[in-house]
Amino acid sequence: MIINYYIVVLTASAGGLKALSEILSNLPKDFPAPIAVVQHLSPDYPSLLAEILSRRTPLLVKQAEAGELLRPGTVYIAPPNQHLLVNPDGSLELSNTEKVRHVRPAADVLFQSVADSFQEKAIAVVLTGMDGDGAMGIQAIKKMGGMVIAQDEATSQFFSMPNAAIKTGDVDFILPLDAIASTLLNLVNR
Repeated sequence: MIINYYIVVLTASAGGLKALSEILSNLPKDFPAPIAVVQHLSPDYPSLLAEILSRRTPLLVKQAEAGELLRPGTVYIAPPNQHLLVNPDGSLELSNTEKVRHVRPAADVLFQSVADSFQEKAIAVVLTGMDGDGAMGIQAIKKMGGMVIAQDEATSQFFSMPNAAIKTGDVDFILPLDAIASTLLNLVNR
């Protein structure tokens, strides 16, 4: 199956709710790409992230379910304690495989699957956070011809995660939080 649409993958850790809210609230209802999100959360509690974000964006926001087919204009949130992957046919997969960099879900797992499945149609965004998750995954996305955005230091509550991505040399745009949504719109409408 040939994928003829883009996918946007977002990751955040500490400070991520504000960053995700800012980006998603500035995307239109008819955003022409699906969005998958890995936000590091406690594995011990059900996540209210989809519910919270759905109040702040015109996009449909839901917790990802195994076997579900990606749809443009929909935001898929990785469930607590499960890796989220995207298959080449555009379906979602959940995995309980071991933690990566001490986290599950891990952005590296999602990003690698999206690099393999979407290649140059993948756009990754690394937001505020306190570890280095996503840095390996963006290298896979870049290698396959995709694009990478990192949040800048001035607007990151915690800069470790974006900085780890930037240090790989594979980031195309280092942007303040309020410029990310408009850049995503430009990229998916190319």
